[in-house]
Amino acid sequence: MLGRFATGVTIVTLNDDGGRPLGMTASSLASVSLQPPLVSVCVDHQAELHDAIVEAREFVVNILESGQEELSRRFADQHEDRFDGIGYHRSPEGLVVLDNVLAHIECERHTIYPGGDHTIVLGRVVGGSTGSTGNSRPLLYYRGGYAALD
Repeated sequence: MLGRFATGVTIVTLNDDGGRPLGMTASSLASVSLQPPLVSVCVDHQAELHDAIVEAREFVVNILESGQEELSRRFADQHEDRFDGIGYHRSPEGLVVLDNVLAHIECERHTIYPGGDHTIVLGRVVGGSTGSTGNSRPLLYYRGGYAALD
């Protein structure tokens, strides 16, 4: 039934202990609170980056636009260096922000909760911005495939 619920597609990015960028596709972003500003991301225990995301003090949620399905697939699949040839920059705080995304949300880890076979990570929003193109549409995931708004 939840396959009939359209979700936005994001890529969560962070730095490993050596400062190397890491990232994975996630479609479980939700706004949790306005005061304080909190978002949640759910990470499967079997995900390659589960431990890195759960332990990260900071992370970025990059919201993909409709033309970025290939980018989503790249960060969802096993790939030796997901950032090879991918445009990204670092925020003034050193966070990894993908280029040309619809928006990005910079977060500090707030709280972590168990959630069955996932871990629920609450992030306190500390920054972010929208992309430069005001006419872009989000990339969606619906019924087992990618979709876009008309």
